[in-house]
Amino acid sequence: MRPGIAKSSAHPRRRLAACASALALGAALLAGGGTALADPGDPAAQPVGVTVNAAEGQGTIPATAYGLNSAVWDSQMNVPEVQNLLSAANIGMLRYPGGSYGDIYHWVDNTAPGGYVAPGTDFDAFMGTVKKIGAQPILIANYGSGTPKEAADWVRYANVTKGYGAKFWEVGNELYGNSHYGGNWETDNHADTSPTAYGNNVADYVTAMKAVDPTVKVGAVLTLPGNWPDGVMAGSETSDWNHTVIPLIAGKADFVIVHWYPGGSDAAGMLNTPSQLAGELAQLHDQLAENGAADMPVALTELNSNVFEDTQPNALFGADAYLTALQNGVFTVDWWDTHNGPGSISTAPDGATDFNDYGILSSGTCVGDVCEPPLNTPFAPYHAISMLSHLGTPGDQLIGAASGSPLVAAHAVHRKNGDLSVMLINKDPANAQTVALDYRNFVPDGSTATVDTFRDQASSIDSTTAPATGSWTLPPYSITTVTVHPKAGTGSALSAPGAPKVTAADATNATVSWTPSTGGKADRYEVYRQIGANSELVATSTGTSATVHNLVPGSTGTWNILARDANGHLSRPSDPLTVRTGTPQDSTCKVSYDLTAGWGSGFNANVTVTNTGPATINGWTLAFSFPSSGETVSGFWNANLKSEGSHVTATPVDWNATLAPNGGNSATFGFTGANNGAYQPPTVFTLNGTVCTTV
Repeated sequence: MRPGIAKSSAHPRRRLAACASALALGAALLAGGGTALADPGDPAAQPVGVTVNAAEGQGTIPATAYGLNSAVWDSQMNVPEVQNLLSAANIGMLRYPGGSYGDIYHWVDNTAPGGYVAPGTDFDAFMGTVKKIGAQPILIANYGSGTPKEAADWVRYANVTKGYGAKFWEVGNELYGNSHYGGNWETDNHADTSPTAYGNNVADYVTAMKAVDPTVKVGAVLTLPGNWPDGVMAGSETSDWNHTVIPLIAGKADFVIVHWYPGGSDAAGMLNTPSQLAGELAQLHDQLAENGAADMPVALTELNSNVFEDTQPNALFGADAYLTALQNGVFTVDWWDTHNGPGSISTAPDGATDFNDYGILSSGTCVGDVCEPPLNTPFAPYHAISMLSHLGTPGDQLIGAASGSPLVAAHAVHRKNGDLSVMLINKDPANAQTVALDYRNFVPDGSTATVDTFRDQASSIDSTTAPATGSWTLPPYSITTVTVHPKAGTGSALSAPGAPKVTAADATNATVSWTPSTGGKADRYEVYRQIGANSELVATSTGTSATVHNLVPGSTGTWNILARDANGHLSRPSDPLTVRTGTPQDSTCKVSYDLTAGWGSGFNANVTVTNTGPATINGWTLAFSFPSSGETVSGFWNANLKSEGSHVTATPVDWNATLAPNGGNSATFGFTGANNGAYQPPTVFTLNGTVCTTV
């Protein structure tokens, strides 16, 4: 049998192993927010409004976007049938040699001591599959039981001897699982298994590998905020994995690697998790920016849920999560994995049998008398990945889309040929949803639309054409992509402005610049701030820079630059630009916010407030808001805290109510927070209504 999975209670994920009831509907489907779904047959029920904004650019789909893991214990990984299936799904990146096997695998003789390696899975055979399907490889250099020299020799063989042009390399797999924090699934034979040792050793790997081929890109292992072991420290350490590793690899590694298995106790909970991913990635980018690595790319090299793996709920989750990650700057998303093997048997909300198999293709094996479909039969997540290229292919532009219902997820792409595609995901297993599309900054020609649908328990994607009315009915538990054509004469020949960057920013002002559009003369440039799927015009310019005034202190926003031609038509938007403002440096108060502990689902923080003004303050109220809706206060000390949604107010206890002038004393209080996903720090604090300097 092929190796399968085992789950650890300490870190619920797939692990190396020796070998290979319907849920409540309505309100239960909306766990985490919302109200019960109205019956679509009720005449009073209104269509779900979905807004699509072609002026809200979220980046270009890279060639590496739609990825997948391949493992050396999978004897089917390179057979023609599998190659054809991966090619048909437009897989653009294949990861090898397979998760935790990366830290026991020796490429030169295709061995993995302590694990099973199937025949026909050596590196050259794998590269044969990569080349046949037109993908790129991402390769895990053995950190756990290997050396920098072994990694450099692999680079030499791959790119000098064989000329494969393997660009992307990882230094090990989930090394935080090397027992340093208690979790023990990742091999690490180094005498020092600390994050400090890993960060320092990454530099040795980078030096050795780039000495052979300076063009390779080498990545280092991090963890996503809000996911174990984020916030955890061992022994006398004063910082966790990310805050230890990032400063050591900044300027040395070329990208960072994270994995995401959000879990969820049921299908409804799991289907809500993609909404958390944007905040977790934003917090990761903040951590990188703190260490001068704001532009370091992020690779999500393992993705799956832990619920109903082979059935429609996981397909819906997969499509939503892939696109959410790409919209938030990830350059590859690699599903775990091609084949994996069955686990415990359960029944999905739609009545389908789930084999708890993390593969996208059936292994054709049985659990007791319950057997999977024939070998290499695609499971539902395979079709979800296939649906991604019905929405957009490399070079197409991701654009803003927002849904008016938690039961319908929406993503959109402006294609290179001018067409616009919208993916609509109906998370309701029992009811169809009617959707009304509202296009902003795009005029469809009103003729026909191409409609691609992957229906619940279907074995393929069906495609048809239909009148482009703007109103669509989504079958229960389905993924639907609608593609419409632009009306002639409504577009611009101007290219998108290029290379946007922030050249100056303070508490209330920001100056941005860009390179000019090509393809004609721009009448002017317009700067827009993204608000949901809406765009707010904040500045115009006849040159290639603009200053925006009266911004909110301590705010973070995503901006796009567009060119308008003499006919009044807008170009495509620039790449998205993150703009951050600081807090006033001349305020009469000062606040520091320090995270002191974390455990994935909760954290402790200390807040210190100082009166830097000339007058004594007797009695104070400090107010702040959490950036993430998943953050709440669960306990506090040395102050009294009250919460309303994400907004928090703190008032003193008897002995710290007086703040002396000119920084004569400070009041420090703490709280315990609970987090579901990201737990970004507040950026703005007001003391009795005055915006404070944040340090």
